[in-house]
Amino acid sequence: MLRRYATTRDPALREELIERFMPLARSLAWRYSWTSEPIDDLVQVACEGLVKAVDRYDPVRANAFSSYATPVILGTLRHYFRDGTQRVHVPRGLQESMQKVGAELESDEAEAGHNARRASIAARTGLDEDQVEEALIALSTRKPGSLDAPARPDSEEPSSPMSEMLGVEEPGFDRVEASFAAAGVDLDDREREALRLRFGHSLNQREIGEQIGTSQMQVSRLLRRSLDKMLLAVQGESKAA
Repeated sequence: MLRRYATTRDPALREELIERFMPLARSLAWRYSWTSEPIDDLVQVACEGLVKAVDRYDPVRANAFSSYATPVILGTLRHYFRDGTQRVHVPRGLQESMQKVGAELESDEAEAGHNARRASIAARTGLDEDQVEEALIALSTRKPGSLDAPARPDSEEPSSPMSEMLGVEEPGFDRVEASFAAAGVDLDDREREALRLRFGHSLNQREIGEQIGTSQMQVSRLLRRSLDKMLLAVQGESKAA
């Protein structure tokens, strides 16, 4: 069948070959069942690799089809994990450590404590414990926590969700700072008005120019000159202090 397909490229024969070798694709996909990816998605990716192998296989130059197809399918799966599921970019060397450590995670579910688990995985993979720890941290980026989850999940007391602990931009600080700074600086009326409109009313330079009857370029100079004066005043106070 493989020889006939290589010669004829018959679509029906291609479909029959893919169907015949589907068990191989499924078995290779199940090697990654320890990950958080749905097995149906992994089988789909493995099937993509199988299709590549069927289309590229040369029965004259290659060995048995399964020997040729296995690395092609595994390469497709690894490419999927590297580019499709990793939410934080990690170096290739760390990706290889993640693959080794991830494959050992299920067998260590019953290990007593993090340190024992890390030492056990290190012994079986040939990595040192620091590499195992780094891989475990990197693997956790594939399953980021929810912002609705408690900020302190291990606490006996009720904990607010993470979303309530995030910082936000507080409005008004820039206006207050500009007002305090301008109060002690020798600004002329136009400079002071340009600052008031910019920081007090959030107008852009064109809008400020329309308000005070000047060009946008002139407003830019006014603002720059005013801010320079305030900077010099602040620096002078700092040196004096």
